[in-house]
Amino acid sequence: MTAARIVETESQHTDQLTNPKASPSSVIGLSGAALLSACGGGGDTSTAPLAAPDNSPAYNLALTDAARFLRQASWGGTSSEVKEMAVTGPQIWLNAQFNAPQGQTLTRWLIEKGFNDANVSSNVNGDGGWVPSIWWKLFSARDFFRQRATLALSELFVVSHLGLPFSWRNFASANYWETLEAHAFGNFRSLLENVTLSSAMGTYLNMKGNQKYDAKTGRSPDENYAREVMQLFTIGLYQLNIDGSLQLDAQGKPIESYDNLDIQGLARVFTGWNTATGTDATGELANAAYRHGLPMTLTASLHSPEEKKFLGVTIPAGTPGVESLKIALDTLFQHQNTAPFIAKQLIQRLVTSNPSPSYVARVAKIFVNNGKGVRGDMKAVWSAILLDTEARQVNPPSSFGKLSEPMVRLLQWGHTFHATSADDAWSLGYTDADTALGQMPLRSPSVFNFFRPGYVPPNTQLASQNLVAPEFQILTEPTVIGYVNYMAGTVNNARNIKADYMTEKTLATDPAALVTHLNLCLASGALTTANQTLIVNAITSISAATEAGLLNRIYAAVLMVMSSTDYLIQR
Repeated sequence: MTAARIVETESQHTDQLTNPKASPSSVIGLSGAALLSACGGGGDTSTAPLAAPDNSPAYNLALTDAARFLRQASWGGTSSEVKEMAVTGPQIWLNAQFNAPQGQTLTRWLIEKGFNDANVSSNVNGDGGWVPSIWWKLFSARDFFRQRATLALSELFVVSHLGLPFSWRNFASANYWETLEAHAFGNFRSLLENVTLSSAMGTYLNMKGNQKYDAKTGRSPDENYAREVMQLFTIGLYQLNIDGSLQLDAQGKPIESYDNLDIQGLARVFTGWNTATGTDATGELANAAYRHGLPMTLTASLHSPEEKKFLGVTIPAGTPGVESLKIALDTLFQHQNTAPFIAKQLIQRLVTSNPSPSYVARVAKIFVNNGKGVRGDMKAVWSAILLDTEARQVNPPSSFGKLSEPMVRLLQWGHTFHATSADDAWSLGYTDADTALGQMPLRSPSVFNFFRPGYVPPNTQLASQNLVAPEFQILTEPTVIGYVNYMAGTVNNARNIKADYMTEKTLATDPAALVTHLNLCLASGALTTANQTLIVNAITSISAATEAGLLNRIYAAVLMVMSSTDYLIQR
């Protein structure tokens, strides 16, 4: 099957988001994002393929929901994981994941691989192992939900490796990922503070080295972080109700959350902070690299001493910088917008692009109070998102679901097939180019992430239905073709990272059984009968007389499933 045969237009994908029955039976629709997550489900060589003990509707429904849950909360599931989830349920899985050890850090991996060697210029002034390190982490880590949550947070609290123009940025990016990891299951207030004081964030949004007003030079405090911490990280542009809907004025217009005076007042708070001092007592890191792993510290003489007014709060003149920061972050944390603003975006990253207002409200209320009087409990928030009745509904409406992200699909393929790098090089390379996936962790083109949460594809019916489709912003003709080509060279084990297809080999002599297996583990049972038949017919034409033939059947089946609109739209 040629790329032209399986490529489908953006408008067809959009139609599938709003009308899941609209997928044409004559093609397997492959969007730039769809192919990547070939989660064939057979990586667990010790586990037999899924087979319902009684093939009852109840059991099959449990399997389907288990597969859906694992796709929302992780990188999909292997055969054994789906079967276990169907029996134990998601709460037990979540509890285990909340308590799962984090494993080796990115910083430690970089050191062990020699990327701390100051005699190598690419370590000091280039990427210095950052690219393989993040792929190693995401493909290898066993704390699946922590990594999935960290990736989601990285698209909210955006720092891009591309925007760190200094030496040892490999360790700065590693530390930023570790900061998100460490606080992903903690309290949002602590997460916000640690993100704010991160060396990487300090550089990316100009807080590092930000100084007080200077009358002689006319220098004013930089306003970049003050603006973005409100607009993107906490309260958003407009006043919100608890369900995420806009509050309107008497003329029916949205009410702005802040103005320029708020930005100016808050900017004074973020002055005087700079790279930490200190030396690495272990001698493993150059001091500059070591300091990227420490929170920024305050130089009191460079902090604005003036009164600071913002969001209805006044910090008196002369208040120390550390206390000013605490007051500012507490104000943002306690703001009425923060709960619905954060809740909706995290739902979008994991479950659906268009959560109902009631879904947003339920999660936001858990953010406000976890049931024990605690605000900002992230474990409670994540649980509320994934266990909500809307996330777990059996027959979701046509507006439910999301276009799965390319890098998430790649990781789903890797996890479900137990993909490994035999030489531990993890050389997937840069995948954010138009000739590849079009996306890569911590490499967004701007602080606004790869896509906006309110993006609506042009020339579609979504706008008239008040629906959004954020991930479609990176779905273009170049990324469609690049994705097809990239995944075609990935699922067939032509790269350094190779999958284990042992279970699929036992099924490949029976095309229908193979497709049924992949349908559950890859697409959570969402493939239409017509598309299943199309794939079965296509792979039946491939001879299975030899092991090479069996593998070619598997490669083709995985590629076509991952190319289907049924798979691409995660529902």
